Amino acid sequence: MIDGNHALPISRQAQLAGISRGSVYYLPRPVSPVGLALMRRIDPLHLEHPFMGARMLRDQLNREGYAVGRKHVGTLMRRMGIEALYRKPGTSKKHPGHEIYPYLLRGLAINRPNQVWALDGTFIPMAKGFVYLTAVVDWASRRVLAAKVAITLQACHAIDVLQEAFSRHGRPEL
Repeated sequence: MIDGNHALPISRQAQLAGISRGSVYYLPRPVSPVGLALMRRIDPLHLEHPFMGARMLRDQLNREGYAVGRKHVGTLMRRMGIEALYRKPGTSKKHPGHEIYPYLLRGLAINRPNQVWALDGTFIPMAKGFVYLTAVVDWASRRVLAAKVAITLQACHAIDVLQEAFSRHGRPEL
């Protein structure tokens, strides 16, 4: 039993609270002046080139005369709360709520032009935003039958491209 006159040692208090003793005694070290200078240079580099990770930033800093390693740059980036922006995997994972449609062309030999067309859309990253490309492609010849570039992603652009392909080349078999 603990009364007001007797206190538990801090290590016993940490054990009762369920935290490690090392975290109780840990005092964060301040960043050195060299580290602060590197952080001041990393910040504008990251804003200008957000795709640059620790390796690319290390190379850029070395070109500018800073003698620094990848791990140190990575540590400073973590301390600043920044990370490289890049496409991460797993964007095409199945979701339980999504319906799975059958593949209608399975077993079909596609061997002549104007037999099967495909409508494809993609985005092209630009300095400020994206540009969207929509195209109708003939599967047999891999020829682009019609295409349109737009600054918005809307269904009307796909309809325009399909109508242009129909007017130029007729209708495909499928």
